[in-house]
Parts: sequence; structure tokens; C-alpha cells
Amino acid sequence: MEFSIKNGNPENQAVDCVIVGVFESGKLTDAAKSIDGASSNAVTAVIKSGDFEGKLSSSAVLHGLAGVTARRVLLVGMGKQGEFSEKQYRQTVRAAVKALPKGVASAGFFLGEIDIKESSTAAKVAALAEVVMDTTYQVNAIKQKKADPQPLTSIVIFVDKTDNAQAEVGLKQGLAIGAGVSLAKDLGNLPPNICTPTYLGEQAKQLAATYGFKVEVLEQAEIEKLGMGSFLGVAQGSVEPPRFIILQHLKGKKEQKPTVLVGKGITFDTGGISLKPGGDMDEMKYDMCGAASVLGTFKAIGELGLAINAVGLIATCENMPDAGAIKPGDILTSMSGLTIEVLNTDAEGRLILCDALTYAERFEPSAVVDIATLTGACVIALGHHPSGLFSNKDVLAHELLAAGEAAHDRAWHMPLWEEFQTQLDSNFADMANIGGRAGGSITAACFLSRFTKKYDWAHLDIAGTAWKSGKEKGGTGRPVPLLTTFLVNRAKNSAASGK
Repeated sequence: MEFSIKNGNPENQAVDCVIVGVFESGKLTDAAKSIDGASSNAVTAVIKSGDFEGKLSSSAVLHGLAGVTARRVLLVGMGKQGEFSEKQYRQTVRAAVKALPKGVASAGFFLGEIDIKESSTAAKVAALAEVVMDTTYQVNAIKQKKADPQPLTSIVIFVDKTDNAQAEVGLKQGLAIGAGVSLAKDLGNLPPNICTPTYLGEQAKQLAATYGFKVEVLEQAEIEKLGMGSFLGVAQGSVEPPRFIILQHLKGKKEQKPTVLVGKGITFDTGGISLKPGGDMDEMKYDMCGAASVLGTFKAIGELGLAINAVGLIATCENMPDAGAIKPGDILTSMSGLTIEVLNTDAEGRLILCDALTYAERFEPSAVVDIATLTGACVIALGHHPSGLFSNKDVLAHELLAAGEAAHDRAWHMPLWEEFQTQLDSNFADMANIGGRAGGSITAACFLSRFTKKYDWAHLDIAGTAWKSGKEKGGTGRPVPLLTTFLVNRAKNSAASGK
């Protein structure tokens, strides 16, 4: 799909469909007024007839208006003007894309002119591009009969000429995030017999070749040399070999300490010997969405050429109930030297992450953020709207929360109190890998925190946000928008401070 920024009046545009907004009570935006004036009050007539009221996400298509070059005009409802925010703006764009008549190949959006409190032209254009890409995403990878080709091939975003430079900046960021989200969705949606640890390693190499990242994909013998006994314990039940992926985007100043993203990459999770129930187990192909979000974020920052030093670490394997699999009661020795009593083999994500978090120390990072579909307990606590956020540094937590708010990919700050740590006590090892049902997402974060003493760290539990179930089953691409915005903000702050 091709996106462009242009200037001009809506009635004069040679596109298949022009999109203009109308608020409730029939209040027209400037673009809608222009269409109304050129068409002898056709918009006003539709509103007066009661066929269109301007309610949020409602729409009406007007055909062949006299005085208007485009064959169709799409009126999209924006709700109450006093309540219109960036959230409503995104809903309006999504509704407009869904309401476009079949056969529309080119659409001209006149929605960027609308004032939104504390939002710039760049932010509105970025949001429009991102939402259009998300709304038009199709899952086609493994189908012999592909979905009908997306007819929409050209999106023209109209802004005032004085806003051109801002709009181009916003468009670049929106398209970059959209591309990263699409990659994360693609990887999550692939079946686990295709998206294996080896496949994820190949994807990392392709990204490195495209964007100039440094890349290493370590195989089992190299992982063994590192002493990653906890990670390898999870991997030992599968015939699929594990991989440890290291990506480096080094576009910041040489002395700048990197921000490290760590992704959980369980490409299929049966639960191991602590076998999961059969219902919905197919969705455990999404247990690598933390890894997918790291790769998606690296695609986004590669597209942007972001002036930052960033490292991506992905521990990836399967969790299978083979005769050689770890058992409840086994004790593993992590890369840090700490020993772990495995009380439940379905609490495997933390076992692979802890070794990756220890490995992160060698980069002397400014911050480390791990991303994982870690606990069903987080879904019970927060549902499917925010990701769970835990951190050993409030300043870092607030950075991530602010990035999530700006990206409309929100997180919620959860406690990480010392009182929960005792639930991980073990009579036989330095710790157990579970702490019981009470506060399960918190004790999982407490487990990880024991391997992050040497740097500022945050953990995003995305078990409730990485994919959707039911009729709309599929990956969401979250939290790529949050992570990319977080890194963009860090790059800006670094440039401003000269560090």
C-alpha cells in the first residue's frame, strides 16, 4: 500500500473516495463544509434527512456529487466534538477504512485538519498510517486459497501546506510502527511447525541483512558453553534445537549505553510434563510473541534509522513432554549460578528468560526490558486491555507507561514488593520456579527480578494483550507500538542531552 502527503481542497481530488468527518448534531468539519458548498448542500441534506447523525464510527457514502471530482464521498461520524480525543480519532480512522466501499483503490483522508488537544499533525498522521495498516492486515501465509486481494492500494493524507514537514515525519514513524506490528503478527500467526526456533533465527538474520544490524544466532553447543542450564532445561524435551539470538542496532553514539529488549520465544508450549488442558492449546503457538515483538520493534527502528544503541536478546525453544523433558522436582543451575527447583514445568518462560537476563549484563545496559506472554494470572488481574508492567526502577516504569499512553498501547504498573519474594522459597534450591496461585503474575516477576540486580529493569507481561481469541483469533502485534515509542523517546532525550 502506498501512502503520500498532499495539500488541496476535498472537492477537487481525483481519488476513488474522499473521506471527511462530521461531528454529532450535524456539525461539519472544514473539509465537510467544502464538500457541502461544492455539492449544493448535499451533506447538509443527508444530515437533515436523519440518515446520518455523526455518531462516533458511523458512516454514510454519497455517490456522484455534482461539483466533486471524486466518485464517492465517505462521511464518517466523529461523535461529540467536546469529547473528541486521539482515541476517538483512531476509532474514526478505523471506522472509515472498514466502511470504504468495495472496489475503492485510492482514498483521500481529510481528517488531519481536526484539532485534538495535545496532539500534533505528526502524531495524527502517524496514528492514521498505523491504524490503516492494522485494519487492512490480512493473514495469508499458509492458505492455498488466499483472501481477496486488498483493493485499497493508495492512501493520500491531506494536510495544510504549512504542516507538510511535520506530516512527513509522522508518516515515516507511523509506517515504521505499522511494519513492525505486521511482522510481529505474521510471526505469531504462523503455525508452530513452521515458526520454530530455527525459523526465528533466520528471521533475525534477514532483518540484520536488511537494516545493517549485527546478529548472532547461537546454537545448542554455544548455549551450553555459556552455562545457560535453566534455558537448556526447558529445551531438552523437544527435538527442535534451541536458539539464542543477539541483535544489535548501533546507531547511537559510541559511548551510549544500550537499551536491551529481551523476548520470550517459546514457539510452542504444551506445558511440558505439567501438561496443559487440550482446549485452546493451539493458541500456545503465540507463546513466542515476546520474541516477535522484539523482532517487530527492531524492524520499526531499522525503518526509522533511529539514533540509538539497542540490543535484542531472544531465548527460543519449545516446551514439550518428551521422555527427556524436565520433571517437577528437578533442579536446574542457571547461567548466574543460582539454582532453581522446578515445581511446575508450565512455568517455563521465566526459566529461559532468567538466563537471557543474566546474559544482558555484559552490555552494561542503560535499561533492560523483557517482554513475555508469561502468566495466565496477569490476564485474570488485568484482562486484555493493558499489559502488566513490573520494574525495579520507578523512573523506567514511568517512561514505559508514558510511551504506552502515547502509542495507545497501554500498560499498568503492578507491585513488585519484597513481601511476595518469600513465596519462591525452596528447601532444596536457591528458589522455586513458582510461588503458588496467589499473586501469580507478581511472583513470576519477583523470580525474574532476582536476575536483574545489576541494572535498571522492567518486565512486560503480555499474556492478555499479544493475541485475540475467538472469531478474530490472531496476533495483535503488541507491544511493538509501546516499545518503539519508548525507544524513539529515548533517542530524542539522548539527542537533547548530547549523550
